Amino acid sequence: METISCDLCILGAGSGGLSVAAGAAQMGADVVLLEGHKMGGDCLNYGCVPSKALLAAGKRAHAMGQGAAYGITPVVPQVDFAAAKDHVDAAIATIAPHDSQERFEGLGVRVIREFGRFVSPTEVEVGEYRITARRFVIATGSRPFVPPIEGLDEVTYHTNETVFSLRDRPEHLIIIGGGPIGMEMAQAHRRLGCAVTVIEAASALGKDDPELAAIVLDQLRAEGIEILEETEAGSVWDFEGRITVETSKGPIAGSHLLVAVGRQVNIDKLNLEAAGIDHDRKGITVDAGLRTSNRRAYAIGDVAGGMQFTHVAGYHAGIVIRSALFGLPAKARTDHIPWVTYTDPELAQIGLTEAQARAAHGDRLEVARFDLSGSDRAIAEGTTTGLTKVMVVKGRPVGVSIVGPQAGEQIALWALVLANKLKLSAVTNMVAPYPTMSEAGKRAAGAYFSPRLFENPTVKRIVKSVQRFLP
Repeated sequence: METISCDLCILGAGSGGLSVAAGAAQMGADVVLLEGHKMGGDCLNYGCVPSKALLAAGKRAHAMGQGAAYGITPVVPQVDFAAAKDHVDAAIATIAPHDSQERFEGLGVRVIREFGRFVSPTEVEVGEYRITARRFVIATGSRPFVPPIEGLDEVTYHTNETVFSLRDRPEHLIIIGGGPIGMEMAQAHRRLGCAVTVIEAASALGKDDPELAAIVLDQLRAEGIEILEETEAGSVWDFEGRITVETSKGPIAGSHLLVAVGRQVNIDKLNLEAAGIDHDRKGITVDAGLRTSNRRAYAIGDVAGGMQFTHVAGYHAGIVIRSALFGLPAKARTDHIPWVTYTDPELAQIGLTEAQARAAHGDRLEVARFDLSGSDRAIAEGTTTGLTKVMVVKGRPVGVSIVGPQAGEQIALWALVLANKLKLSAVTNMVAPYPTMSEAGKRAAGAYFSPRLFENPTVKRIVKSVQRFLP
C-alpha cells in the first residue's frame, strides 16, 4: 500500500470540497481530493443544476398559454419531454468541466476517484493508498432520505437522484413531500404536461413564512397541482403498473412516484469512530469553526448537520481555508444565510421569519411590508402577485421574506445587509434603477421610515418652523 503525505486531504468532491480544494491548491497547499462517485456532487448532477434547468423548460411551456393579457393568442404547447431532458443534460454537461477531475488536476490537486475511510485519527485509506494529512476536510454531503413506508421497497420509486433520468413523460406523478424539492418538481412536471399530486404530512413549504408560502401554493393549485396537506402516506403498492399510495385521506393512484421528504448525511462509509469524530444521525458534530472532535478534521456543508444548501457549503469552504491554511480564527454564522425555493413565483428567506422574530423580540419587532401591486415594473410585466416583508428591531433588519418574481435575486441585497449588520437606512440610501424589481427592497425599507416622517407631529412642526426662516 502506497503512502501519501499532504497538507490537506478532502473527502468529497461536491461544491464544498471543490471550493476548498481549488482555494487551497492555488494558495500553495499540497491537496489530495477523494471522490468515489461523480465530480460536482449532488448539486451539479442531481440537485440545483438539473432542477433549475427543468423548471426553465416548464416556465417556457407555461408562458405559451399565458399571452392573452398581453395581446398574444395563447397556444397549447407541444412538449417533447425527452428534449426537455436533453436541455437538462446539456446544462449539466456545460458546467461539468468546471468541476472536472482534469480541471482540478490542472490546479495541482491530486484527485483519487474512490471513497476514503479513516483508519486512525491521522490516516485515511482509499483504494491502494494510505493518506496522512495535517488537516482533513469531510465534505461528503447528503443523499435523499427514504422513509420507512410500508411497501415502498417493493415498487419503483424515484428520488432527485433518478427522476431527471426519466425520458418518457409521467402521466401522473405522485410526490411524497411538500418541501422545496417536492414543490419545484411538482410545478416543473405539471407545466410539462403531467398530472401531479403532492402528499405532505404537515404543511407544504412549512419552513417558510406561512403568509408567503400560501401565495406560492395558491399559484400551484391554480395550475392544476393537487396538494394534500396534513396527509400521511401509510403504504404503497403497485397493481398492474399503477402505483397507489394509501393516505390518511384515501388512496392516490398514479403512474410514477417521487419521494422528496428530506436528506440524510453521507457518513456511513467514513469509519468515523476510528478517527475519534463525534456524530449522530443529523451529521458530524462541529464547533463554531467547523472543527470536529478530532482537531485535525473539519466537516463542511450538508454533512456538518446544519443548513443544507450549496451556497452554505461554499461559505463553509472559506471558513476552513482561513483556519486550516492560515491558522486564523474563523467562525461560521447562520443568521445571514439566504435560501430560495425556485417555484414561480419564487420564495426567498433570510434570517428570521415574522413568527420567529416575534418569538425572539416580542414588542420590539416592527414589520415593514411592500406589496408588488405597488411596483411599476411588476405592473408593466403583469406580475404583481408578490410581497416583501422586513422584520426590523431598533432600525436593523433581523429577517426578510420575499415572494414574487426574481425573489432569489432580490434576497441578495438583504444578504449583504444582514451579513454586514447594516441598518435599514443603508437600504433607503441606495438608489435603485427605475423601473426594476429591486426597487421593492427599497420600498419595503421606506415603509419602515414613512410613519416616522409623514405621520409624526414633531416633524411637521419642525418643517413649519424652518419654513418661516428660509429666504
